[in-house]
Amino acid sequence: MLLNDNVILITGAGGGLGSTAALALAKHGAHIILLDKHIPKLEAVYDAITDAGGPEPIMYPFDLAGANESDYQELADRIEEKYGALQGLLHSAVEFSHFTPLSQISTKDWWQSLHVNLNAPFLLCRMLLPLLEKSPHASVVMTSDSSARTAPAYSGAYGVAKIALEGFAKILAEELESANTVRVNTLIPGPVNSPLRKRAYPAEDKSRLPAMESLAAVYLYLFSAQSLGVTGQTIDARTFHL
Repeated sequence: MLLNDNVILITGAGGGLGSTAALALAKHGAHIILLDKHIPKLEAVYDAITDAGGPEPIMYPFDLAGANESDYQELADRIEEKYGALQGLLHSAVEFSHFTPLSQISTKDWWQSLHVNLNAPFLLCRMLLPLLEKSPHASVVMTSDSSARTAPAYSGAYGVAKIALEGFAKILAEELESANTVRVNTLIPGPVNSPLRKRAYPAEDKSRLPAMESLAAVYLYLFSAQSLGVTGQTIDARTFHL
């Protein structure tokens, strides 16, 4: 049980890669805080974890798009009250509907995408960093996109946010490196058969893509002692190997 007694918060835990990570990490003993705005999806992941014999997770309904600073502080306070510290934080929530020219994105959609994909990871890191620093070793993982660095046309606010998120992760990693307690890395899942991929490329033959469960090993690596000393890195699941 490589993650026995580790407490890990996962955003977007109700579906897609977030639920995949939650199940994979819980199987190795982690206590998962499932954060998502969709309660039925949270309940489904909760049941899947307990049915598999994992530690009982915590469901925390939370709307990243509508939350304010006090909501984030309340989340941090509740985690501190129950657990005292935090060993992991996975930013897996995503806001993306379809590819759109920048000239056609509404102001509302622009701000909502930036808020979920960029501002929420910043606010969570800022509020939860004191709890992460209480652990001898803690891991923060940002989820990016394989196309972020190429800034493809029509990727809109989602593309802008992912470019900025990778920069944010590197800055935070460098700021925390000297303390040697919290490591910060970025995960590139690559094309997998996920709900996000289905929205982005509806005509694609998904049977040719790896299953989301293929990412279990890289999630375990990033949150276990296997990655101690690794920080400020971008880990591409397509080329990952121990």
